[in-house]
Amino acid sequence: MKEAIKILIVEDEMIIAANTSLQLSNLGYDVTGIIPKGEDALVHIKENKPDIILLDINLKGTLTGIETAQIIQQDFKIPIIYVTANSDNTHFKKAIKTNPHAFISKPFKKLDLQRAIELTINRIQPEKPPNTSTQKVKDSSIILNDCIFVRHHEKMVRVNIKDIFYIEAERNYCRIHCKNKEYLLSTTLKDMNDKLPHQHFIRVHRSFIVNLSNIDEIATSHIVISKKAIPISTDSKKQLLQLIQKV
Repeated sequence: MKEAIKILIVEDEMIIAANTSLQLSNLGYDVTGIIPKGEDALVHIKENKPDIILLDINLKGTLTGIETAQIIQQDFKIPIIYVTANSDNTHFKKAIKTNPHAFISKPFKKLDLQRAIELTINRIQPEKPPNTSTQKVKDSSIILNDCIFVRHHEKMVRVNIKDIFYIEAERNYCRIHCKNKEYLLSTTLKDMNDKLPHQHFIRVHRSFIVNLSNIDEIATSHIVISKKAIPISTDSKKQLLQLIQKV
């Protein structure tokens, strides 16, 4: 069982850095440190090498973010995700020469951060034979009567069905939204719908499956779960109302 992905934050705005660190910890990542200067980050990396670095382009200190990235790529070859409020073309051209794995523009949402890191992890993970990859998709979740086990950072994590709010499609993936956590699975929403116990879940839209127990409101064209408005088709609404009447 592998350890959590280690991420170093190199950011001179401490409020942003602290908020980013909290979001990363909630997502299950290990934050190795918050460093405000590029030259200090290089010292930190030698002592505690991270798997990924979140690097602000406009750092205060002797080294800029881009100069810091150049040294990191030359000496350590660690994947870099740039975080910047400056998206002008000149900075972008300079930054792209350092071969970053992603860019995040400030201010960013938790989902922007999460997707950038997940894409980076997928790029740096060694390729596996087709059969192994296929098996991973099949084993990305194990569904029981009262819970499901989902693959999260190379571990199988128990998620109680009552804690699941809804499941959202993201192309060939699907994301499970719970009260305090999200899980991205390498399976389609259709496959999840086929496996899930229908006494607990209903597919209300091509992009959403919801937990019947956690619906707060049913409106004309949407339902609400934990303040999230989720679209619902006419046919699905009829089916939902029938299920509620049976209950």
